[in-house]
Amino acid sequence: MINSFKTLNDKSKGIIFILLSALSFTGMNTFVRLSGDIPTMQKVFFRNLVAMIFALFAILQSGESFKPKKGSFKFLFMRSVIGFGGVIGNFYALDRIELSNASMLNKMSPFFVLIFSALFIKEKVKPKQAVAIAVAFIGALFIIKPTFSNVNIVASMAGFIGGMCAGAAYTCVRWLGIKGENGKITVLFFSAFSTIVTLPYLIFDFHYMTVLQWIYLLLAGLCAAGGQFSITAAYTYAPSREISVYDYSQVVFAAIVGFIVFGDVPDLWSFIGYIIICSMAVWMFLCNNRLTHPKNID
Repeated sequence: MINSFKTLNDKSKGIIFILLSALSFTGMNTFVRLSGDIPTMQKVFFRNLVAMIFALFAILQSGESFKPKKGSFKFLFMRSVIGFGGVIGNFYALDRIELSNASMLNKMSPFFVLIFSALFIKEKVKPKQAVAIAVAFIGALFIIKPTFSNVNIVASMAGFIGGMCAGAAYTCVRWLGIKGENGKITVLFFSAFSTIVTLPYLIFDFHYMTVLQWIYLLLAGLCAAGGQFSITAAYTYAPSREISVYDYSQVVFAAIVGFIVFGDVPDLWSFIGYIIICSMAVWMFLCNNRLTHPKNID
């Protein structure tokens, strides 16, 4: 199986890793929500502590250097700060709205990756991609439902901002991958940063947890580690325009798990938002494929 994987091209490897990340992050979101009424910062701490330990052991086992490549530190720091904000927004939303809604708002990140990649990495955004981004934003509004009657407006906006931060963070991951930075270093730096920042909250405002809550948060951390390693590898192997559509498999996973585990049934407006965003993601993917692999004209 390993030999078969090695024979795949970079795009295929990117697709496999992004599907693994979608499955892992669905597991993380599920266990975070199952952990119950615990402060968001406490959840973020355990989510990143486990990922940090895994990244640390992975580097030690491989015998690789802990020293980032020259010029990487600034982007590792940016990825950590922005990614930390994204996790907080996502976790805050997870505790207050449907699992599939929170996941879909977080999946605005590929569109933001395109925007930030164009601004900072100079990966050009085509006119059709710009249209897809604008329409996807409209789809997000159907999920957020920005009206005074929506009691979850703050949580929905937090989820949307979390998706925007994730997009910016993945742009940094993409840049680091282009420059050849070790993916394990990227995961370790982010996890360590988030753990250190949330540690004071844990010391001064620790909330008692049952054995089951400890298990759920540790499992969330395991899934987060898998998701981080997978998404880092995915954007290292291929640019977002070629693989981002596969990240929407997380919404399917979340909808299934949300219904089975939590009994979540999103309303009609949310489903319309799902259709709009996913349609734009697929359309953008098809347009990119045509540009990358144009038909031969005899």
